[in-house]
Amino acid sequence: MLTVFTRAIIIYVFLLIAMRLMGKKQLGELQPFEFAITLIVAELACIPMSDTQVPVLYGLVPIFTLFIIEFIFTKAVKHSLRIRNLVNGKPVIVITPKGIDYKAISTLDMTISDLMEALRGNGCFSPAEVQYAIAETNGDISIVQKQQQENGQRNKLPYTLICEGKTMSNNIKKAELSQNAVMSFLNRKGLRTKDVLLLMAESGGDYYLQPIKSTCETGSVKEFENV
Repeated sequence: MLTVFTRAIIIYVFLLIAMRLMGKKQLGELQPFEFAITLIVAELACIPMSDTQVPVLYGLVPIFTLFIIEFIFTKAVKHSLRIRNLVNGKPVIVITPKGIDYKAISTLDMTISDLMEALRGNGCFSPAEVQYAIAETNGDISIVQKQQQENGQRNKLPYTLICEGKTMSNNIKKAELSQNAVMSFLNRKGLRTKDVLLLMAESGGDYYLQPIKSTCETGSVKEFENV
């Protein structure tokens, strides 16, 4: 009994250190590859913890290996949009001002019941209350309510144009802007793409600019058109 108790403490401490190094995300916020690693780690930890015939090292080495894999994946996802989209997927707009996008929810293997449950979780009991609903890569549904639109809290859906120094060309088109307009805007601000932590813009609305080394600023998207 003392042996099992000791092995449990050793594995618990090792897991605690490994999970702390992996980050502070809650279970509901895990990306697919992170969730898969979490499940495997849990299984690997149980075997040497309960079976005294299995050396503790047989559990610690695979867990450490998975930690290395997760570390490499995290770095790759951080520095490459292509790998990020491949591993994590992309947010998908499932409700627009035109209504529910059935093709989008079918692609996500969602049902209308799933969507309605997610809307109720956000305080909406009908799609008629929703201007936009977005299925995030971690499975959550984010919404923009029509009431917010009427109160002027949000004019249109904001698109991420640049994230951590990476340009998102598709979003630039969705925001009804051009690559040249964005680059000219940054030049006037004395910034390069790699200097931008986050740039978001609403089509015909406002923008939010957060450089990496200075404070954020907001303004009208009309500034993108000024040459």
